[in-house]
Amino acid sequence: MVTVRAAETEDTQPIAALRATWAAEQDPAAADDPDYERAVADWMASNPRKFFVAEHGGQLIGMLNLMVFQRMPKPKRAASCWIYVGNVYVLPERRNAGIGAKLMEAAINFSESIGAVRIVLSPSAEAQTFYERLGFEPAGELSVRRLQ
Repeated sequence: MVTVRAAETEDTQPIAALRATWAAEQDPAAADDPDYERAVADWMASNPRKFFVAEHGGQLIGMLNLMVFQRMPKPKRAASCWIYVGNVYVLPERRNAGIGAKLMEAAINFSESIGAVRIVLSPSAEAQTFYERLGFEPAGELSVRRLQ
């Protein structure tokens, strides 16, 4: 049975391993980086994100993270927040079994529990229909200036 839960400090290395597997799908040479695990641990320690993981038999098989953006209050309007979801990943052999949907359900439930006004993400072309099934739609509200 697959369990989805909030990640804990002990999940740092398995999360790094999932990210490395994901990177190797796009570039097999990415797997050869001796400083990678330390870089992930440092990144996780300095970036205030909420992680959710999918676990089966004591092994992490999927993950996502989200960042809470606190909006500045306006006169006659309280501060609010919105969520950016990133790094949604499920091991290839575990895909199309509802695990990604369970991870996103955890992110949506968390977002609702803190009173977020919206959830945004930047899906790959392959994931568009997945997110549409979960109620996400294209948005023209944001603009991007690419720096690199």
